[in-house]
Amino acid sequence: MAAKSFRKWIWLLFAGYTACLLYWMFLGFGRHHQANGPFMYNLIPLKTLGIYIFHIHTFSWRTWVINIFGNIGVFMPYGWLLPCLFCGAGRYWRFALYFGCPLVLLEMLQMLLRVGSMDIDDVILNGLGASISYGVYRFYISHKKQNITAQDRGV
Repeated sequence: MAAKSFRKWIWLLFAGYTACLLYWMFLGFGRHHQANGPFMYNLIPLKTLGIYIFHIHTFSWRTWVINIFGNIGVFMPYGWLLPCLFCGAGRYWRFALYFGCPLVLLEMLQMLLRVGSMDIDDVILNGLGASISYGVYRFYISHKKQNITAQDRGV
């Protein structure tokens, strides 16, 4: 019964955090719909990151932190939420699909709805954040299993 209750809380956390994230991606940070003009996108990996790194002095500290560390950190919860909710996400390649496909769709929607840009560097940073926390989650799970096995053997 406790596992079922835990799973409900994880689903609630997942839904709430995803709702917040959607707000941040489409409405937050002063975003507004731009009815005219070209679609904004970057499909060249590390182009935007290079601009931030090589021209650091031209950006405010806040802009730099939000765009680099914010894009990493904001998706970290999915590294442990997805494997907790979806059994198949216990394998990294499945986790990457469960995480990556919706992420690319959201980036495309930002561009198509003209509330932001579709940037491959955002996908890279978001994926890095989720992958780091996925690695921490897998490390925790493997050590938890080792401790249970050691206790069973009386070690």
